[in-house]
Amino acid sequence: MADFAERVLKLVSEPDYAPITLKAMARRLEVPTDDYAGFRQVVKSLVKQGKLEQARDKTVRKPDHSNAIIGLFRRSARGFGFVRPHTATARADQIYIAPEAAGDASSGDEVVVKIIKRPKRDGMNIEGRIVQILARASGLFVGTYFEDGAGGYVKIDGTTFHAPIYVGDPGAKGARAGDKVALEIVRYPTPYLEGEGVITELLGQRGSPGVDTLSVIRAFSIPDTFDEAALTEARQQASQFSEDEIGERLDLRALLTVTIDPASARDFDDAISLQRDDQGYWSLGVHIADVSYFVRPASELDRSARQRGTSVYLPDRVIPMLPEVLSNSLASLQAHRTRYAVSALLEFNAEGILTSRRFARSAIRVDHRFTYEQAMDVMSHPEKADSGVAPEVARMVAAMLELAMILRQRRFARGALELNLPEIAIELGEQGQVSGAHLVVNDQSHQVIEEFMLAANEAVASYLTENHAGFLRRVHPDPDPLKLDSFAEFARSLGLSLELPQSRFELQRILRETAGKPEEYAVHFGLLRSLKQAVYTPEHEGHYALASDDYCHFTSPIRRYPDLQVHRQLTMLLEGKKPRSNADELFVLGEHCTRTERRAEAAERELIRLKLLTHLEARIGETFHAIVVGVEDFGIFCRLVELPVEGLIHVTSLADDYYYLEFGTHTLVGRSSGRRHRLGDRTAVRVAHVDLDRRELDLVLADAPLSQARRQRSASTTPSPPRSARAPTGFHHRTTAKASSGSHSGPVRNDGASERKKNVKRKPKPRKASKKRKR
Repeated sequence: MADFAERVLKLVSEPDYAPITLKAMARRLEVPTDDYAGFRQVVKSLVKQGKLEQARDKTVRKPDHSNAIIGLFRRSARGFGFVRPHTATARADQIYIAPEAAGDASSGDEVVVKIIKRPKRDGMNIEGRIVQILARASGLFVGTYFEDGAGGYVKIDGTTFHAPIYVGDPGAKGARAGDKVALEIVRYPTPYLEGEGVITELLGQRGSPGVDTLSVIRAFSIPDTFDEAALTEARQQASQFSEDEIGERLDLRALLTVTIDPASARDFDDAISLQRDDQGYWSLGVHIADVSYFVRPASELDRSARQRGTSVYLPDRVIPMLPEVLSNSLASLQAHRTRYAVSALLEFNAEGILTSRRFARSAIRVDHRFTYEQAMDVMSHPEKADSGVAPEVARMVAAMLELAMILRQRRFARGALELNLPEIAIELGEQGQVSGAHLVVNDQSHQVIEEFMLAANEAVASYLTENHAGFLRRVHPDPDPLKLDSFAEFARSLGLSLELPQSRFELQRILRETAGKPEEYAVHFGLLRSLKQAVYTPEHEGHYALASDDYCHFTSPIRRYPDLQVHRQLTMLLEGKKPRSNADELFVLGEHCTRTERRAEAAERELIRLKLLTHLEARIGETFHAIVVGVEDFGIFCRLVELPVEGLIHVTSLADDYYYLEFGTHTLVGRSSGRRHRLGDRTAVRVAHVDLDRRELDLVLADAPLSQARRQRSASTTPSPPRSARAPTGFHHRTTAKASSGSHSGPVRNDGASERKKNVKRKPKPRKASKKRKR
């Protein structure tokens, strides 16, 4: 059968092929009469896959995709879906796909769509048909096993599939009802045929400690173990390393150096040194772990690191990009140990202007390790005699704060933007359950590290650019002008004056004027929706939020593969060699690293959401403070203030009036009462319903009876697919105050916040997990 498919596709691809009927094709390919039924089935299957096209006259040809559109498909629980074209800039650009036009495409698939119906009036979406699946989002899924009659089934987590997947006879792989399992799809479901899969792994009984984490790891296909070849290579590197051998490296072991990290950190990427001369000139040293020395191109360690792309920081564990013998030991800049580094040695004048820069492979020895809390204490009280810090170290840390604030002021003077939205971190108990939450601190100790890492990243990027070296840049594209115009309209609806939204200085003014005021969150969330996500690419584009023309990630090679690629190019130049790079390969690598970064962030969000929903199952009916983070015609999305989780207040639960969407102001307005629910508003809500399997949280206003929620669920949290089809609820069900989160919009703070590090606190004792925030 596979041979038939190959022969048919080869035939229709020939330059002189003229469309012929199925029977004529069978004769041309000399298909035996006894095999015709199988041949016919193969061709029909190729037509369903979009690899062939059958015209009205029954002739078969290669499909014409010249006018087709490529995008990502999202299927609703009711079978219909939407394709968001890669070129889309607004929700109205999405293409409605009826259930019978979706074939066996599932959420997240990259598909080719043909337009079959144009809208007849405003407010209606284009309608299309999926003609080909270019790439599956995943072949591996996670769900809950159950049995029905003589068959075993798995209800897939989330809303990807609205019907369970058949997995064979009861007890397959020893599964019992209620077990969480991983499975591979062997036949994707269609409106006419159920899906079929094979269980590949039993994860454990639903609700057991650790099963939620393992479920998310498998659902996102995150590799969580290293193969023996990579581990052996890491051990060899460890056995060959000697602290007494530094070769031709610049010896900076006598230079006063400190690290500032979360209390639970184990992978120390960066260390800082700082001196100031009598003329007021600053000598800043940003020393980054020399991972490229240990991880050579095309090695087993490199292959493994490239595949992972990034370390993954989950609430209760870290999945490192490199084996721990490197990430937590050999490459980590531990205090009082000789470690290899790549040092960016930057000179600034008293005004914070960069006057010179040089780079070197070095050997350093960190004199003092600070937590953020300890560093902030020293910065606030450098003269304290009982701080346990040597006087020269305290003086340097205080000087670090002074220089960092000068650099920060210069950065904002050139137009850098920073959206400060509340971020809540969850606290976990011993069994991995949510025990509390706290507001994430962003004090000056974090800002010091942020500014120094930004300075080093920019210096390296400009140096590589000047030397014509190909490297992965961290690019934050300019916002779409239409989205900025929409934001300006929204700001004016709040009584604010914003005539030139394309001016970053006007945006700065709006953010500054609303700081601490009731409309602060509305403005910040509104601007958030206008920004794009940052990406990795070799293209020479700037970073919008940072107002930087040259920017890359250089400071975290232990946990980010793009940083490792930048290190390799830089060290080649330091050795007097011309860095090798292939533009096409760099584009592919950039796309891969962008995907793995977003996968890691999505997995973190998913697990946090799952743990919080589990926690809220026992708190039905309780009241919480909330902020409106999204407004659609079918309801409003609210983020709880006390816990970092988002839920939907469906429009059917707003029983006091009939509401319509005022699109320009992101507001639901009551037709009779004029009551308004606007983006950024603070409100009070009650937990109405939790669906763990579908990852859904239903809320009602605090003054609404919970019976409204029952009507809400009967109405479904996904709107019906009218001809004015708007994207369904599930497409916008999460918004978090994180950069590049893939939620309602793009980054919140600028990319420099990736250089601050975030730890995860647990009760009664902290889990050993830390993270530098990725922007």
